[in-house]
Amino acid sequence: MRNIFLSLLLQITVSTYAQTNLIEIKKKQDAIIEEFLNNCAKNCNYNYQMSEWQNCLDEGLKKDSTIAYLWQQKAMPYFKARKYEVGMQYIDKAVQYDPKEWQPYRAFIKCIFAKTYKEAIIDFEDCIKKYGNGYRMDHTYSFYIGLSYLQLNEYNKAEILFKEYIDDIYKNRQGLEHPTAYFYYGISQYEQKKYNEAIITFDKALKTYPNFSDVKYYKAICLARINKKEDVSRLVDESKEDSKKGFSINEDNTIYEMYPYQKKWHE
Repeated sequence: MRNIFLSLLLQITVSTYAQTNLIEIKKKQDAIIEEFLNNCAKNCNYNYQMSEWQNCLDEGLKKDSTIAYLWQQKAMPYFKARKYEVGMQYIDKAVQYDPKEWQPYRAFIKCIFAKTYKEAIIDFEDCIKKYGNGYRMDHTYSFYIGLSYLQLNEYNKAEILFKEYIDDIYKNRQGLEHPTAYFYYGISQYEQKKYNEAIITFDKALKTYPNFSDVKYYKAICLARINKKEDVSRLVDESKEDSKKGFSINEDNTIYEMYPYQKKWHE
């Protein structure tokens, strides 16, 4: 009995020490982030002071090379500058030190920025296996897998995933239906020549976002393909006008990257 008590006491002592040690490590890392990111790098504009931004972060990483957030902050401006391979080496380091936080971000970058869709699918599927089907940038991991399949011309796989995503939104997030989700679900149907189904889906997107220019463009194509041409010219004209006013895919990162199937009108 005495041995059991001593064993339990030892386990509690070790656990308490480990927790205390983790708290101390976090405090030190937070201080490094404050000094070298918040009070150094963020005094620079990485658009035209990239070297100064990077130098600040490098000094912080000299103090502690295991701070995942500093590695991510090194990667981020390179992705925005479309220097994907340069940025990827740094986000890989962030994932190494904090995979739960930064692996979904890396998978998102592969899908939307670098456009390495097969790699994005592998990364997101691994995230789902380890952490569940979480959210990144307003959408589930499976949504981005569907988007990747769409870009790999595997339209049926994409359709299944978008349908599951929309069903989940309807069931668990009523009132928060996302027009982008309907748009890509409709695109997956359109690409399989399911024009009538795609029109119904596009109309659902327009119900929540009436000026969605990209939806109007692809709905017009679907109508033309089933010989209902009376509304085609009107929709195309509306698509052009809405696009000029900025009513396109409204994801945050469209300021950096074109999203799949996004229609840019040129005069």
